[in-house]
Amino acid sequence: MPSASLKSLIQYARYLPLWSVLTVSQWRSFDARSRNLGNTFSAVMRWFPPARSRFDREARRVFPNLTSRARGELGQEMGRQMGRTLFEIYHDAEFQTQHHKFKVSGPGLEALKEANAAGKGAIIVSGHFGQWEAIRAAIKMNGLESGAIIRTHRNPHYARRVLTAIQAGGKPILATGRAGTMALVRHLRSGGIISILLDEKHSEGVRIPFLGLDALTSLSAAQLALKYNLPMIPAYGIRVDDGNAFQVIFEAPIAHTDTVTMTRTFNDSLSARIKANPDQWYWMLRRWDGA
Repeated sequence: MPSASLKSLIQYARYLPLWSVLTVSQWRSFDARSRNLGNTFSAVMRWFPPARSRFDREARRVFPNLTSRARGELGQEMGRQMGRTLFEIYHDAEFQTQHHKFKVSGPGLEALKEANAAGKGAIIVSGHFGQWEAIRAAIKMNGLESGAIIRTHRNPHYARRVLTAIQAGGKPILATGRAGTMALVRHLRSGGIISILLDEKHSEGVRIPFLGLDALTSLSAAQLALKYNLPMIPAYGIRVDDGNAFQVIFEAPIAHTDTVTMTRTFNDSLSARIKANPDQWYWMLRRWDGA
């Protein structure tokens, strides 16, 4: 077992290359630096076999009729989109100020404002699709603020930097786990807004179709919405204009029925968005492993 100091040094060494590509060329414009990291990640998806194979395995589940070449091109484009997303999240304070990039629409935004005016909390549900931080930017543009739930990264150097970055998009930023759940409930009951990404595998979840395949899915958002009578609003930050702008869409709140039905409604909503723009979803989540 390595000592704590050696382990920290190893983790820093692993973080250093990512830090370098995220922070170099500060003299260039925000969009130019974003495109640069996108191109870097696209190259990784083309030339790094483990990443290429992992993507290919997941994409083949959903698109079995795509040719190998088409899947390869899709993987490279996904890498380009995700590289840009990571850059924007890492520089969230600057990203949040670029109001000219956001076009906001959808009935869910009015529902969000109505809930806030009534002193009620609200739950925004989305996935690792497009630029999910654009959703919180749009909420902030409308005079509101959304916290978020995050899964803490195992590398503390990366986790610390990302936490600092995304706090610029709204607070509180809460980690998964018992303490985070308790803080989340307090925040919602006090009238706060929280954004949750619901497209990761949840080992204690329920098998619900996602992109046509059963996937272990958390019911937590629907449980909270029903228990505290809160709107559960699907929202998406879709890249447009060659990835330099965002169509932020707040769909109508999901009808309150039961937790499985509500969660399946969200899965169907996100699935439709992904099928329309498959390059904008992060296919590396191992969404169906063991499901």
